[in-house]
Amino acid sequence: QTIPAILRGRDVVAMARTGSGKTACFLIPMFERLKAPNQTGARALILSPTRELALQTLKFTKELGKFTGLKTALILGGDKMEDQFAALHENPDIIIATPGRLVHVAVEMKLKLHTVEYVVFDEADRLFEMGFAEQLQEIIARLPDCHQTVLFSATLPKLLVEFARAGLTEPMLIRLDVESKLSEQLKLAFFHVRGDDKPAVLLHLLRSVVKPQDQTVVFVATKHHTEYLKEASEGIRCTHIYSSLDQTARKINIAKFSHGKCPVLLVTDVAARGLDIPMLDNVINYSFPAKGKLFLHRVGRVARAGRSGTAYSLVAPDEMPYVFDLHLFLGRPLILAGAQEMPAVTPLSPRAADAGDVLGRVPQSLVDDEECLLLTDHQGSLELRNLRRVADNAHKQYLRSRPGPSPESIKRAKDLDMSQLGIHPLFSARFEDTELERLKLVDSIKTYKSKAVSGEV
Repeated sequence: QTIPAILRGRDVVAMARTGSGKTACFLIPMFERLKAPNQTGARALILSPTRELALQTLKFTKELGKFTGLKTALILGGDKMEDQFAALHENPDIIIATPGRLVHVAVEMKLKLHTVEYVVFDEADRLFEMGFAEQLQEIIARLPDCHQTVLFSATLPKLLVEFARAGLTEPMLIRLDVESKLSEQLKLAFFHVRGDDKPAVLLHLLRSVVKPQDQTVVFVATKHHTEYLKEASEGIRCTHIYSSLDQTARKINIAKFSHGKCPVLLVTDVAARGLDIPMLDNVINYSFPAKGKLFLHRVGRVARAGRSGTAYSLVAPDEMPYVFDLHLFLGRPLILAGAQEMPAVTPLSPRAADAGDVLGRVPQSLVDDEECLLLTDHQGSLELRNLRRVADNAHKQYLRSRPGPSPESIKRAKDLDMSQLGIHPLFSARFEDTELERLKLVDSIKTYKSKAVSGEV
């Protein structure tokens, strides 16, 4: 649908969820248009919001354009500017860049980009979310009037709509996968947990629920959480990346994950859409996203190309309104696990799809077992205790900057009686009926609240 429109020379705004194969949608028409090398200067420009996405685009460009002879220059922050100057002086046919560094290089070199005839804004909503609007306008000012623009985005925020109206000529809007929003092969599981229990629940998921060979990305709120959880994950092969991590260390850690040496990757949202791991099996939302579209960006790499996958979410009481907001955004029902009505299912079984998006509790005995191990580790490590303290302080700062949920969802969360919430079917399926009844009894005792008034005899 998109490729024919681009081949006809139309400006295109394509809405496509993460992982829908959109890179090929703009690369194939680009190769058809450029055809062969030309020494006049760069004729195609691809702008990406992050280093990782730009590097991934470069990889696909080299693979798909292997026999075209077209030269590509990569302009990214963190790399040597001298090398980038030299690459541009060689008159590449294609420039793949992040906006900030491209503007810097363009100013230093007095680069006009007047030969560019094909421009791609990849993950355009992310470009605007990251504050690149001013740099994008500066880049456009250096382009010729007669160029074709292709814009790919998972969502259409107001700023992006205004930009498209002003900068594109009669753009054609193409909506891909908008109705479904999430892959049909993606299973969602929501666990209601206390905030302090999240490290223990995460470790249990990684040790006992997720398969050891599965590639799993864990999203956390701050870089301090990645550092703490990496240190706390004894016996689990994991690595981490965040925005301020040294570029060399970032490349090494991504390579460890991509090649399976460390199947668990702890990340902040800066990497939510910059990474492209085709065979990703699971996503764990350690910190629940405040916006529905951020949830889409996080889980969009799972269950691609016919594969199945699971997105696990740890939901603290203060995050419940965001769960309601998400399901309103997705237009999907949220099912509360109960003692009677929920069937026992596993996340990848056929019955899981029938169960819908289930919110349930984690058996307290499982949490307590992990807490005991964590407590022992903390008592024996001053570094681990310090990392936990720093992560807790960082979480308080994160809560101050987190966008608020809708008033309707706040009310729904307050009206919900969480004491009646049952054990999530993912855990129910792993116990015999007698053991399950014992767990429920233990949980009911631990969550019991007396109705007697203080001072009553």
